[in-house]
Amino acid sequence: MSAASDTRAEAMTAATTAREAGLVACRACSRVWPMGTERCARCGSALSSRDETSLQRVMGWWLAGLICYVPANLYPMLVTETLVSKQQGTIVGGAIEIAQHGEWVIAAIVLIASVLIPVSKFAAIAYLSYSAWRQSPRNSLQRLHLYEAVEFIGRWSMIDVFVVAILSALVQLSVVANIHPGPAALTFALSVIFTMLSAKSFDPRLIWDGKTIESQGTP
Repeated sequence: MSAASDTRAEAMTAATTAREAGLVACRACSRVWPMGTERCARCGSALSSRDETSLQRVMGWWLAGLICYVPANLYPMLVTETLVSKQQGTIVGGAIEIAQHGEWVIAAIVLIASVLIPVSKFAAIAYLSYSAWRQSPRNSLQRLHLYEAVEFIGRWSMIDVFVVAILSALVQLSVVANIHPGPAALTFALSVIFTMLSAKSFDPRLIWDGKTIESQGTP
Protein backbone atom coordinates (compact mmCIF):
# COMPACT_ATOMS: atom_id res chain seq x y z
CA MET A 1 0.00 0.00 0.00
CA SER A 2 2.87 2.38 0.80
CA ALA A 3 4.43 1.72 -2.61
CA ALA A 4 1.17 2.65 -4.33
CA SER A 5 0.99 5.84 -2.25
CA ASP A 6 4.55 6.73 -3.23
CA THR A 7 3.71 6.21 -6.90
CA ARG A 8 0.69 8.49 -6.66
CA ALA A 9 2.74 11.12 -4.83
CA GLU A 10 5.42 11.00 -7.53
CA ALA A 11 2.79 11.37 -10.26
CA MET A 12 1.27 14.39 -8.51
CA THR A 13 4.72 15.94 -8.09
CA ALA A 14 5.54 15.39 -11.77
CA ALA A 15 2.28 17.07 -12.80
CA THR A 16 2.82 20.15 -10.63
CA THR A 17 3.71 23.28 -12.58
CA ALA A 18 5.81 26.20 -11.36
CA ARG A 19 2.67 28.36 -11.13
CA GLU A 20 0.94 25.74 -8.93
CA ALA A 21 4.05 25.56 -6.75
CA GLY A 22 4.02 29.33 -6.27
CA LEU A 23 7.09 29.94 -8.42
CA VAL A 24 7.87 32.03 -11.48
CA ALA A 25 10.81 31.58 -13.86
CA CYS A 26 12.77 34.36 -15.51
CA ARG A 27 12.48 34.13 -19.33
CA ALA A 28 15.92 35.71 -19.75
CA CYS A 29 18.14 33.60 -17.48
CA SER A 30 15.75 30.80 -16.33
CA ARG A 31 16.29 31.52 -12.61
CA VAL A 32 13.24 30.56 -10.50
CA TRP A 33 11.81 32.96 -7.93
CA PRO A 34 8.82 32.96 -5.55
CA MET A 35 5.55 34.14 -7.07
CA GLY A 36 5.08 37.86 -6.59
CA THR A 37 8.73 38.77 -7.18
CA GLU A 38 8.70 41.68 -9.61
CA ARG A 39 12.25 41.53 -10.99
CA CYS A 40 14.93 38.88 -11.36
CA ALA A 41 17.80 39.63 -8.98
CA ARG A 42 20.22 37.85 -11.31
CA CYS A 43 19.61 39.69 -14.62
CA GLY A 44 17.14 42.44 -13.72
CA SER A 45 14.38 41.27 -16.11
CA ALA A 46 10.73 41.77 -15.20
CA LEU A 47 9.07 38.59 -13.99
CA SER A 48 5.59 37.39 -14.93
CA SER A 49 3.99 33.97 -14.68
CA ARG A 50 2.32 34.45 -18.07
CA ASP A 51 2.54 37.15 -20.72
CA GLU A 52 -1.11 38.14 -20.94
CA THR A 53 -0.64 40.12 -24.18
CA SER A 54 1.44 37.45 -25.89
CA LEU A 55 -1.19 36.13 -28.31
CA GLN A 56 -2.29 39.63 -29.38
CA ARG A 57 1.28 40.58 -30.28
CA VAL A 58 1.86 37.23 -31.97
CA MET A 59 -1.13 37.63 -34.26
CA GLY A 60 -0.35 41.30 -34.91
CA TRP A 61 3.16 40.52 -36.18
CA TRP A 62 1.83 37.40 -37.95
CA LEU A 63 -0.74 39.44 -39.90
CA ALA A 64 1.87 42.06 -40.81
CA GLY A 65 4.19 39.32 -42.08
CA LEU A 66 1.42 37.71 -44.12
CA ILE A 67 0.50 41.05 -45.71
CA CYS A 68 4.14 41.62 -46.73
CA TYR A 69 4.53 38.06 -48.03
CA VAL A 70 1.85 38.49 -50.70
CA PRO A 71 3.62 41.26 -52.71
CA ALA A 72 6.93 39.49 -52.08
CA ASN A 73 5.70 36.72 -54.39
CA LEU A 74 3.95 38.96 -56.92
CA TYR A 75 6.64 41.58 -57.58
CA PRO A 76 10.17 41.03 -58.99
CA MET A 77 12.85 39.93 -56.55
CA LEU A 78 15.76 40.60 -58.92
CA VAL A 79 16.09 43.03 -61.81
CA THR A 80 18.83 42.44 -64.41
CA GLU A 81 19.61 45.18 -66.90
CA THR A 82 21.94 44.88 -69.92
CA LEU A 83 22.55 46.97 -73.01
CA VAL A 84 19.77 45.28 -74.93
CA SER A 85 17.32 43.93 -72.38
CA LYS A 86 15.82 44.16 -68.93
CA GLN A 87 14.75 41.04 -67.06
CA GLN A 88 12.65 40.86 -63.92
CA GLY A 89 12.11 37.68 -61.97
CA THR A 90 9.86 36.72 -59.10
CA ILE A 91 10.89 34.20 -56.46
CA VAL A 92 9.09 31.25 -58.05
CA GLY A 93 9.93 32.41 -61.58
CA GLY A 94 13.60 32.66 -60.69
CA ALA A 95 13.58 29.15 -59.22
CA ILE A 96 11.93 27.78 -62.36
CA GLU A 97 14.52 29.49 -64.54
CA ILE A 98 17.34 28.05 -62.44
CA ALA A 99 15.79 24.58 -62.78
CA GLN A 100 15.56 25.01 -66.57
CA HIS A 101 19.34 25.53 -66.62
CA GLY A 102 19.78 22.16 -64.91
CA GLU A 103 20.52 23.44 -61.40
CA TRP A 104 17.80 21.44 -59.69
CA VAL A 105 19.45 21.47 -56.26
CA ILE A 106 19.79 25.25 -56.17
CA ALA A 107 16.21 25.66 -57.42
CA ALA A 108 14.98 23.31 -54.70
CA ILE A 109 16.90 25.25 -52.03
CA VAL A 110 15.39 28.54 -53.22
CA LEU A 111 11.85 27.13 -53.23
CA ILE A 112 12.26 25.52 -49.81
CA ALA A 113 13.76 28.64 -48.22
CA SER A 114 11.45 31.15 -49.93
CA VAL A 115 8.14 29.30 -50.21
CA LEU A 116 7.95 26.12 -48.14
CA ILE A 117 9.57 27.45 -44.95
CA PRO A 118 7.67 30.80 -44.82
CA VAL A 119 4.31 29.14 -45.52
CA SER A 120 5.04 26.45 -42.93
CA LYS A 121 5.99 29.14 -40.40
CA PHE A 122 2.72 30.99 -40.97
CA ALA A 123 0.76 27.77 -40.51
CA ALA A 124 2.75 26.68 -37.44
CA ILE A 125 2.44 30.04 -35.65
CA ALA A 126 -1.29 30.19 -36.36
CA TYR A 127 -1.73 26.63 -35.03
CA LEU A 128 0.30 27.32 -31.88
CA SER A 129 -1.61 30.54 -31.18
CA TYR A 130 -5.00 28.92 -31.74
CA SER A 131 -4.23 25.89 -29.57
CA ALA A 132 -2.86 28.14 -26.79
CA TRP A 133 -5.95 30.36 -27.00
CA ARG A 134 -8.21 27.30 -26.75
CA GLN A 135 -5.96 25.96 -23.96
CA SER A 136 -5.84 22.60 -25.68
CA PRO A 137 -4.24 19.83 -23.58
CA ARG A 138 -3.32 17.74 -26.61
CA ASN A 139 0.24 17.15 -27.84
CA SER A 140 1.80 19.74 -25.52
CA LEU A 141 5.32 18.36 -25.88
CA GLN A 142 5.02 18.12 -29.67
CA ARG A 143 3.75 21.71 -29.83
CA LEU A 144 6.74 22.85 -27.76
CA HIS A 145 9.09 21.12 -30.21
CA LEU A 146 7.23 22.78 -33.08
CA TYR A 147 7.71 26.19 -31.47
CA GLU A 148 11.43 25.54 -31.01
CA ALA A 149 11.71 24.48 -34.66
CA VAL A 150 9.94 27.65 -35.85
CA GLU A 151 12.34 29.80 -33.83
CA PHE A 152 15.39 27.88 -35.10
CA ILE A 153 14.63 27.93 -38.85
CA GLY A 154 13.43 31.54 -38.88
CA ARG A 155 16.88 32.96 -39.52
CA TRP A 156 17.39 30.80 -42.63
CA SER A 157 14.42 32.35 -44.44
CA MET A 158 16.58 35.30 -45.53
CA ILE A 159 18.50 33.27 -48.12
CA ASP A 160 16.82 35.01 -51.08
CA VAL A 161 17.64 38.44 -49.70
CA PHE A 162 21.26 37.40 -49.13
CA VAL A 163 21.58 36.12 -52.71
CA VAL A 164 20.14 39.34 -54.13
CA ALA A 165 22.47 41.45 -51.96
CA ILE A 166 25.54 39.47 -53.04
CA LEU A 167 24.63 39.60 -56.74
CA SER A 168 23.90 43.33 -56.53
CA ALA A 169 27.32 43.94 -54.99
CA LEU A 170 29.26 41.71 -57.40
CA VAL A 171 27.57 42.33 -60.74
CA GLN A 172 28.03 46.03 -61.38
CA LEU A 173 29.56 46.35 -64.86
CA SER A 174 28.60 49.97 -65.56
CA VAL A 175 26.49 50.16 -68.72
CA VAL A 176 27.17 46.56 -69.77
CA ALA A 177 25.20 44.83 -67.02
CA ASN A 178 23.59 45.81 -63.79
CA ILE A 179 21.75 43.78 -61.15
CA HIS A 180 19.74 45.39 -58.39
CA PRO A 181 17.02 44.28 -55.97
CA GLY A 182 13.38 44.44 -57.03
CA PRO A 183 10.44 45.61 -54.90
CA ALA A 184 9.91 42.07 -53.57
CA ALA A 185 13.30 42.08 -51.81
CA LEU A 186 12.12 44.66 -49.28
CA THR A 187 8.68 43.13 -48.68
CA PHE A 188 10.17 39.62 -48.36
CA ALA A 189 12.73 40.85 -45.82
CA LEU A 190 9.97 42.59 -43.86
CA SER A 191 7.85 39.44 -43.95
CA VAL A 192 10.71 37.37 -42.51
CA ILE A 193 11.40 39.95 -39.80
CA PHE A 194 7.72 40.18 -38.82
CA THR A 195 7.32 36.40 -38.59
CA MET A 196 10.47 36.18 -36.45
CA LEU A 197 9.02 38.84 -34.13
CA SER A 198 5.74 36.91 -34.10
CA ALA A 199 7.48 33.70 -33.00
CA LYS A 200 9.55 35.62 -30.46
CA SER A 201 6.41 37.18 -28.95
CA PHE A 202 4.83 33.78 -28.29
CA ASP A 203 4.97 32.71 -24.64
CA PRO A 204 5.64 28.92 -24.76
CA ARG A 205 4.39 28.55 -21.19
CA LEU A 206 0.87 29.01 -22.56
CA ILE A 207 1.22 25.59 -24.21
CA TRP A 208 1.08 23.86 -20.82
CA ASP A 209 -1.94 25.72 -19.41
CA GLY A 210 -4.36 23.34 -21.11
CA LYS A 211 -2.52 20.35 -19.64
CA THR A 212 -2.83 21.93 -16.17
CA ILE A 213 -6.58 22.44 -16.59
CA GLU A 214 -6.98 18.84 -17.73
CA SER A 215 -5.06 17.49 -14.73
CA GLN A 216 -7.10 19.64 -12.34
CA GLY A 217 -10.34 18.34 -13.84
CA THR A 218 -9.26 14.70 -13.58
CA PRO A 219 -10.87 12.99 -10.55
